[in-house]
Amino acid sequence: MDWTFLKHIDIDIQGRILFTNDTDYWQANSFRFIFQNVTTFFKLGGEDVFIYGGGTLDGNGQLWYDTYAADIYTLRPVLVGIDGLRDSILSDLVLRYSPQYYHFVANATNVVFNNIDIAGGSTSKNLAKNTDGWDTYRSKDVTIMNSVINNGDDCVSFKPNSTDILVQSLFCNGSHGISVGSLGQYVGEFDIVEDVYVANISMHNATDGARIKVWPNTPSAMSGDLQGGGGSGRVNNITYDGMVIDNVDYAIEITQCYGQKNLTLCQEYPSPLTISNIVFKDFTGKTSTKYQPQIGAFACSSDTVCGDITASTINVLSPNGTHEAYCLNMDQSTLDVTCTSTWLGFN
Repeated sequence: MDWTFLKHIDIDIQGRILFTNDTDYWQANSFRFIFQNVTTFFKLGGEDVFIYGGGTLDGNGQLWYDTYAADIYTLRPVLVGIDGLRDSILSDLVLRYSPQYYHFVANATNVVFNNIDIAGGSTSKNLAKNTDGWDTYRSKDVTIMNSVINNGDDCVSFKPNSTDILVQSLFCNGSHGISVGSLGQYVGEFDIVEDVYVANISMHNATDGARIKVWPNTPSAMSGDLQGGGGSGRVNNITYDGMVIDNVDYAIEITQCYGQKNLTLCQEYPSPLTISNIVFKDFTGKTSTKYQPQIGAFACSSDTVCGDITASTINVLSPNGTHEAYCLNMDQSTLDVTCTSTWLGFN
């Protein structure tokens, strides 16, 4: 369904909408985007659209998780696909078992998501991968608030050209954190993420709390269907204000070596993407045992691309009571952690 023509309309969703898991049908009939193999069941766009009602959208994801495990080139639809939506609100909705992201918010302006209940997971040995709560892309003035997310990838991810974003009062469980990026994936593209404010987040059982992830300036691969590196851009004016950390691998992670296991290669081919005016403040809690004694990683590709990065009132400890973080090409005087040059890995 192409609903990008909607204007001045209310949609009251009651009951449960279950999407078919006919994987062959959706390979041919889903809506394709140009970014990261994204496809969607439907496209929602237009202006002055209000969707609410307490009903459930169920992506029927289990067969997708199993199919993707057998063939990573299977195109898995996003549950809620947005393209060109303006001046609209989605609220009081339940989302379950998306085959891929729960929301892909593209080319949107002035859109609010409020009181969204997201949950899913796999009942087989095959994980529900890439089930981000929200991914914003080429969008501005987006608000995401007062929601609960139980998923298996980024709780929220700000993809290229996301600006003026507010995220507040979320409960995230099982995720990869509130993430800027990944950025710099495509050669010749200039990615921008700026003017983002993230506040009052409760992060549980996650790989990361606050995260900035950038591809290096050399070809790299997370997997056969996710490769990149060599792009540029800027990350500017990002604030993470208040986060509770509970069994999270890294409370804070900045990396410009995303998708690349060879740290030396990342230093030989540093990303040109700049990261500036970044604030992390008022973090509390305890990390997992994965990287202890470290609670975070602050790593830039060179000392010329990062500046004005501060971390204050970081009251987060590892299980053994330490407060260390890996620091590379950073002004350590502005970081409320005990910096070390020992690298234990990136997520």
